[in-house]
Amino acid sequence: MNATDRTPADLLRSALAADPGRPLITFYDDATGERVELSVATFANWVAKTANLLQGDLAAEPGDRLALLLPAHWQTAVWLLACSSVGVVADVGGDPAGADLVVSGPDALDAARACSGERVALALRPLGGRFPQAPAGFADYAVEVPSQGDRFAPYAPVDPDETALAVGGAGELTGAELVERARADAGTLGLAPGSRLLSGLSYDTWEGLSSGLYAPLASGGSVVLCRHLDQLSGDGLAKRIEDERVTATAK
Repeated sequence: MNATDRTPADLLRSALAADPGRPLITFYDDATGERVELSVATFANWVAKTANLLQGDLAAEPGDRLALLLPAHWQTAVWLLACSSVGVVADVGGDPAGADLVVSGPDALDAARACSGERVALALRPLGGRFPQAPAGFADYAVEVPSQGDRFAPYAPVDPDETALAVGGAGELTGAELVERARADAGTLGLAPGSRLLSGLSYDTWEGLSSGLYAPLASGGSVVLCRHLDQLSGDGLAKRIEDERVTATAK
């Protein structure tokens, strides 16, 4: 990857320039049987649309705090990179009452209502499906995002030395600190261009976020992101590792 990259959004741009067609995230939900694979280009398109929604319709600005109440999921990864693209602080599991806006999955809607700003809900259904009926007081992400533009340009440059991420155990990280940690973790995990890391870790810690997104992105690798991995048998896991050409694991 480009040694001058200093934000997660920079890392994604470099990945897109290097090889847009390669897989970036392969997502499994072992409670539902869902499997989704996103190339770098497809993932970047989702990020651009989400960043346009965030900056445009939701009027988010650099420095705003977004409480991200979502599990380890490919759509969560999209929101993390969209926040980086706009300059919004992604506060993973953060307090909605202290946030400028909130993005919530179906299991956290009651807590999310404490946010007095914009509220977005994700159904987390297969293929990015919408809610049968949007929750009261929330915009349905699956309804709002398809019409957004496929290219994104921030209104103001994103400062890599400003806070980009807040997560339990790691505190707050600037964009530059996040990239530095992700590169260091990639080295520790033995990741290199073309590596495939299988992660069953949740997104509520830095270790889970790094293994499940940032370290593979920083190394030119990809992630096999598994939700509810504990519901997969040992034989099933071994087959997945073989089928997905996994080179490293974080469970």
